[in-house]
Amino acid sequence: MFSRLTALVMGGMLIAGSAMAQDTNIKFTLGWKTQGSDAPFLLALEKGYFKAEGLNVVIDQGEGSGATVTRIMSGAYDAGFGDVNAIIQNASTRPQDAPVMVYMLWNQPPFTIVTKANSGINSIKDLEGRTLGGAQGTPTTRLLPVFIRKNNLDASKIKISNMAPNLQEPMLIKGDIDGALVFNITSYFNLVLNRQDPDKDYKWFTFGDYGMDLYSNGMMVSRKLIQSNPKAVAGMVRAVNKAMLEVAKDQKAAMVAIMKYDNLVNEQVEKRRLQYSFDTLIVSPEMKEIGIGDIKDDRMARAIGIVVEGYQLERAPAVSEIFSRDFLPSRKDRELTYTKN
Repeated sequence: MFSRLTALVMGGMLIAGSAMAQDTNIKFTLGWKTQGSDAPFLLALEKGYFKAEGLNVVIDQGEGSGATVTRIMSGAYDAGFGDVNAIIQNASTRPQDAPVMVYMLWNQPPFTIVTKANSGINSIKDLEGRTLGGAQGTPTTRLLPVFIRKNNLDASKIKISNMAPNLQEPMLIKGDIDGALVFNITSYFNLVLNRQDPDKDYKWFTFGDYGMDLYSNGMMVSRKLIQSNPKAVAGMVRAVNKAMLEVAKDQKAAMVAIMKYDNLVNEQVEKRRLQYSFDTLIVSPEMKEIGIGDIKDDRMARAIGIVVEGYQLERAPAVSEIFSRDFLPSRKDRELTYTKN
């Protein structure tokens, strides 16, 4: 009797151990410090959606949406939330190492020129004769020459003042620069935190409205993970997609997950940032047509061309090197309905 019981216990332990061994460890990096726009990943973690897919996901804060790519390329992370345009840059020279976007979240680009409403800059033509503050290396600054060319502006009449990102809004507020080359989802809330009214007192000239038809942030994974464990990639996409649809309908629940992950964030500001991401970057006619997570190949090809020109890359990667829809749930399972609450 004892030996039979022991055998049953040992057998159960082996089965449990086998089940535990099936969980795949995933190291995931956010694009920056914890923000409301990280909600789909943190909700999937908090509600156990990753775990239900057999994934043990550890989420760390990031160092910039472009740095997500280099973190994955270094092997330190398996996946993350970052900028597809940084994938394009790296895939041009290191196609075997660059990660692949598998779930697009920000259908519209955040690259923007922000000016004071009373500056007299009422159109982009009015940028001529003005000084813009830009941080070296950021996409908005690097892609400005393409923006200027596409819109027939005179580059010789636009002065660029190089500065650290954290100085852009203070110098704009003081009037030391006429406009700032920013990410709208960052700058908008920097202005809020500086007690400004970004809607009433500022104008926003977003690149996507002026011929710069770029995609932006989404979930990317390493090529190594795709090759070694495609089931894990598919499971991760399913978990994030499920969470994404829930966040779109219930931002209050999303903020609960965010505060559990990082109780030091400003809950009111980050909820507003989360909603801003839907209003400005996620919900668009194209997203409504093709569903959340996907792209249009012809548009991505044009975006690649813009990045190749802006960064003076020697090779234009193929769309298939940048984005894969192989892991996306069906179209009907990616129908996003956004309700602000």
